[in-house]
Amino acid sequence: MSVLSNVRSVLWARRRQPDDVRYFAALAHERFAPDELLQQAIEAEQAGFDGVCGSDHLAPWWTERTAPTNSGNVWVWLGAVANATNRAQIGPAVTAIVHRYNPVVVAQQIATLDLLAPGRTFLGVGSGEAMNEVPAGMDWPSAEEQLARTEEALTIITRLLDGETVDFAGQFFRAKRAVLYSRPARRPPVYLSAFHEGAARLAGRLADGVWTLGDPVQAPKIIAAYREGCDESGREPGEILIQSVFSFAKSDDAALEQAREWKGTLVDEHYTDPIADPGEIYRRGEDEVSDSSFTKQIIASADPDTHVKRIKRLQGLGATTMVLMNVSGNNPNEALRVYGRDVLTALRKE
Repeated sequence: MSVLSNVRSVLWARRRQPDDVRYFAALAHERFAPDELLQQAIEAEQAGFDGVCGSDHLAPWWTERTAPTNSGNVWVWLGAVANATNRAQIGPAVTAIVHRYNPVVVAQQIATLDLLAPGRTFLGVGSGEAMNEVPAGMDWPSAEEQLARTEEALTIITRLLDGETVDFAGQFFRAKRAVLYSRPARRPPVYLSAFHEGAARLAGRLADGVWTLGDPVQAPKIIAAYREGCDESGREPGEILIQSVFSFAKSDDAALEQAREWKGTLVDEHYTDPIADPGEIYRRGEDEVSDSSFTKQIIASADPDTHVKRIKRLQGLGATTMVLMNVSGNNPNEALRVYGRDVLTALRKE
């Protein structure tokens, strides 16, 4: 795909960008206990975030030698969030649909959640990482098989949410007369996480939006592929969710230090290769991602204006929703309050 095509697609996304871009707070089950995250969800809604989502992990990106480790179940937690919040959109960020979850059950889960929080849910899905699937018994497949599995699972999920009775005999997943007997009046939107162009095209064909990282180099390619997938299938384009990571503290150095354990998320091979050991993942992150590179890819600063400027720059890629993951490990609730007071208000004044 050409540079010109990528530029045109970003301009296309900007033209479709709503006046009021949404801001979601992404909360980290790898780092915080479920009860702590429930309080963070409440804080995020009170701060003015439009949505609250939680990572879906069986394992963290590090060991206890590095930082606190957790792995609460996001779907159980989302039920509590539905009860504890009133306004925010809620959903997983994101649930892997290649092995650990049966797609019929994923459809049942999001349908049930929307009945408990009517009109407030979304389903974020993706292919996941070896660190979460290998412990559940999977031999981590090639990138091609990951995409094929994702397409089969996504097909089953969307058909069930559309109200169909589903018979499906794929290479990896099957369904026999599956139906959702408890189905909400409003169909929850499904967003597909895409780190490469094949997944982005799939999002254009089957999902209600594409969810990708705020990388100024890669995101335009993802958006271009998403647009291509929509055009090929004759579907109206949906949401473009751009995700970034933020760490707020009393100094820039402190903001960096409390986020350091997340370096492993920036190593491409941790998404494609059979690397499942949290200790190895952390070591590779430290070895391969310098502090300078890390702070260019996440927002780690004591200055709220820096957060505003960095988010606005990423928003310029054409996001309809900015997903902002809070990795402020020492005081996450205060970081959310600062965002509510100083960051979100400034972003919405533009």
